Amino acid sequence: MALPVPPVRGDRLEGRNVVFEALSRARRRVRRIWLDGAARPDERLSEILALASRSGTVVERIERSVLDRMSQTGVHNGIIAEADPLPQPSVKELLDQVPEPFLVLVDEVQYEHNLGAILRSALGAGVHAVIVPTERGKGLTPVVQRVAMGGAEAVPVIREGLSSALAQIQRCGITTIGADMDGVPPWQIDMRGPVALVLGGEDKGLSPALRKRCDFVAGIPLAGGLQSLNVSVSAAVLMFERVRQRA
Repeated sequence: MALPVPPVRGDRLEGRNVVFEALSRARRRVRRIWLDGAARPDERLSEILALASRSGTVVERIERSVLDRMSQTGVHNGIIAEADPLPQPSVKELLDQVPEPFLVLVDEVQYEHNLGAILRSALGAGVHAVIVPTERGKGLTPVVQRVAMGGAEAVPVIREGLSSALAQIQRCGITTIGADMDGVPPWQIDMRGPVALVLGGEDKGLSPALRKRCDFVAGIPLAGGLQSLNVSVSAAVLMFERVRQRA
């Protein structure tokens, strides 16, 4: 008879790096950890157990076959955790708190791996928040958080209407830069100050309504007959162009 699968009642975190980042950044409470009972000790696991002990997180060792049935990502690395939801500031709160914001707005991303990859790049590029629509597209699913590899713990994901968010952003004098294949090369746009990058979804690209709200439109020159890049790749190219300019 198969062993019962424990219920996960909060946010589901899968993988050692994801669980480690949640414990170390401490933006939310990690309530319980289920660990492969046959897991071999290593440096990262020791760090997780030490952080869990300090924070009062319950650690339960179970069979790997149970973790396999619990997993929603298919890649749990022998550890799954239950955590409180991440705090989510509003656009207004973030603009009030950050003197020189660097923001990324993404419309209707349907593939969890794309949003996770955007969050991972956003962490590396120093982005202050990723803003996605209230209802359309993906939010912080277990797969998104697994692919982000800790990016979701450091970069807030704000769910608000993008038109409203852009209006607030522009009132603060922040330069808005849309991404579309017919735009000018991004290195021709001054991205050194406060910036909000605006990207469309995988299939539709940047909508006419969002494009009208942008101060500039950047396009990434491509060779080899390519017409466009994956949205997460385009986002990363533009994020790190700003990093390059500021350097």
